[in-house]
Amino acid sequence: FPISLPDPIEAIKFRMEQLDYTQNDLAAVIGLKSRASEILNRKRKLSLEVIRKLSEKLNIPSEVLIQAY
Repeated sequence: FPISLPDPIEAIKFRMEQLDYTQNDLAAVIGLKSRASEILNRKRKLSLEVIRKLSEKLNIPSEVLIQAY
C-alpha cells in the first residue's frame, strides 16, 4: 500500500519535536520569529527560500515541503 507524504506543517512540527526545537529555534532558521509563527499557524505559505532552509537545516525532504496544504 502506498503511503502519502505528510502535511508540510505537520512535518515541520514533528521534526521540531524530534530535535527539541522551540519556535525561537525555528525563527533562527527561517529568519524572523513572526514569520515562523505565521507559518506554523498556516497564515503564511512556505516560500522557496524557506523550503530550502528547512530542508537543509532540519533535514526535511523538499518533496514534503513543496506540497499544497
